[in-house]
Amino acid sequence: MHDVAGDVGARREDVRVTITRRAPASRTRLLAQRLRSHRLSAPAATVAEAADHMLAVQAQEFWGGRWALAARTRGAPTLADVDALFDAGRLVRSWTMRGTIHIVPARDLPWMLSVTGARQLRAAAGRQRQLGLDEESMRRAETAAVAALRGGGRLNRAELFEVFSAAGVDPGGQRGYHLLYALGVRGVLCQGPVVRREGAIAREQCFVLVDKWVTDAVTPPDPLVELFVRYIDGHGPADAGDFAWWSGLPLSVARQAAAASAGRLVEVDEDVFVARDLPRSRPRAPSVLALPSFDEYYLSYLDRSRVCAPDVAAVVGPAKNGMVRPIVLARGAVAGVWAHSKAVGRHADDPVPELLVPDAATDAEVAAALERYARFITG
Repeated sequence: MHDVAGDVGARREDVRVTITRRAPASRTRLLAQRLRSHRLSAPAATVAEAADHMLAVQAQEFWGGRWALAARTRGAPTLADVDALFDAGRLVRSWTMRGTIHIVPARDLPWMLSVTGARQLRAAAGRQRQLGLDEESMRRAETAAVAALRGGGRLNRAELFEVFSAAGVDPGGQRGYHLLYALGVRGVLCQGPVVRREGAIAREQCFVLVDKWVTDAVTPPDPLVELFVRYIDGHGPADAGDFAWWSGLPLSVARQAAAASAGRLVEVDEDVFVARDLPRSRPRAPSVLALPSFDEYYLSYLDRSRVCAPDVAAVVGPAKNGMVRPIVLARGAVAGVWAHSKAVGRHADDPVPELLVPDAATDAEVAAALERYARFITG
């Protein structure tokens, strides 16, 4: 896999920066613009459109990534609506950045990994050595997985672990997970069709071969610049530091990407960018929202203090175990958290809110936000 980050400097030395500037953004304006960028006050017409706009939503909790897209879509999309996009090959899930799993449009996966993959593999190399996973064992695991999935095959995690074992590579002790991770980051495998569970929320997907499953892959002229622009489109206002955190790339590379994006973005403050054409807010879009754990609106910035007070952030997370709780968002600021059981037979139970900022939202507004989620998760 080509390491885009390693050679970007040589290609950026003579870039002439010409960036449109506007007046510095107040906090109120920043929140309003981020709500539009995130499609929260300007929801997309379809879930697929929301996914294309966001490019990647964090999804180590599979239910949460799916709700993140539905929350950014008009009307009342259901879990079944989102799952149909995975089954059709429109969406996939893979480790696209920072060693973290995201939902992305299938056609964008290969070029994203061309930017982030090599750095992710280097970061994981030490742990893989500790687990005894050398290049030979990786090669055997990849050969066996490709043979098992050739011809459009689909296998869940347990079935792939059996394939690794048959090839002489023990998947125990986290080795199986790291094999899947390495094959995902190398662009060999991704997670596609959803594995249904009767009377419960589906939480697993089948693994498929990227080169067989992704049939409409695109390659932008400059993948690094494309990644920066698409990040700003779905997250702005934001700067190179935010992009570096989100993408897992060095800050120097992030700054080069920002400079090379001249003409495609608008600078609203010094080195802070938004899309040239922000989605138009919809007057009927709710101002109080229930967003999932690890939602991009909260998590995908180096500095979260503009959208969440420190005492509230201490409750939301990330906690010591790395978890980030689902949030109640009121007029662009985090106002509380909520919980909902995903256990078999419990997903129809009512979600439970905990407002942390008094008077930030009415009981009726919070109830309406959670009701929309409840319709999604039971649909």
